[in-house]
Amino acid sequence: MTPHPFGLHRSLDPAGVLPQLARRLDATPTALENEIAVSVRALSIDSASFRQLRETESATGESVREQIARIVRERGKMQNPVTGSGGMLLGEVATVGPRHPAAARLRPGEAIASLVSLTLTPLHLESIGEIHVQTERVEVRGTAILFERTLFAKLPPDFPEPVALAAFDVAGAPATVLRDAAPGATVLVVGTGKAGLLCLAAARERVGGKGKVLAVEPSRDAADRARALGFADAVFAIDARDPAAMLGAIEGATGGRLADLVVNVANASGTEAASVLCAKDDGAVLFFGMATSFAAAALGAEGLAKPTRLAIGNGYVPGHDEAALGLLRRHPALARAFAGLAGPER
Repeated sequence: MTPHPFGLHRSLDPAGVLPQLARRLDATPTALENEIAVSVRALSIDSASFRQLRETESATGESVREQIARIVRERGKMQNPVTGSGGMLLGEVATVGPRHPAAARLRPGEAIASLVSLTLTPLHLESIGEIHVQTERVEVRGTAILFERTLFAKLPPDFPEPVALAAFDVAGAPATVLRDAAPGATVLVVGTGKAGLLCLAAARERVGGKGKVLAVEPSRDAADRARALGFADAVFAIDARDPAAMLGAIEGATGGRLADLVVNVANASGTEAASVLCAKDDGAVLFFGMATSFAAAALGAEGLAKPTRLAIGNGYVPGHDEAALGLLRRHPALARAFAGLAGPER
């Protein structure tokens, strides 16, 4: 029998569930007939997870390296048990099963990046090398398995690998802004890391000169960087965990009208209430940050008597990889700033 296209055959505990829901996967580093084996050399850990790993290191002394090794060893995948999130990977094709849809167009040795979370990707690690704290990138040696329906992308020739990987990692957020933001609307972006900068560029392209683009960022240096790019009409150096301060700033910037669309890409928890408060009653809040609490968002909106539409960001939007790369190509200053966040070529 052909292995399941969604990888259910790799789920060990519980058996037969979707791999993302499984506590443990079979990470045997051999591709079955409809799978791809990837020689992995780098993991891009999602921001919320990396932050939590570092906090645990400070609290317990267990290093980020030791935590990653333990999680992958125990679970057969990189899924942070606290945040539930993972990241993406970069590597070269090792083998392609003869019944995989990409068998005719993918060759061993080609560099690819996964476009799905590590939380559903079987991963066997042989070693963990350098950990780049500023870019949340981890050098590794190991093997990952991509299923028949697992999304991946070949690396583009016009960007360094770290930049392409970082763009793919957050591509769903700016692609959604390009799809959903309306001309003339007011868009608020919460957080100006890699995802936030791309969302600011996407928002400016969509709303045009008659619209308004705002941003909130607790780090003054990051706020200055976002401000210098010129996509936002205003960037406020405010901690989004302070709802009153954030609401006051956005009310002032919009004359009390608030935002049509709030895009939350913060990597810290506790930003849900402020995001809801700053959206119009008939507007929408899109939560892309992996630190988002569904309960805090839903119950917070109820408690604030806000009928605002709440949405969980889908990391996959058709064409999202090219949408993110397109933003970088159209805005050279953004590409330079993004490269600084993504880290140097390795």
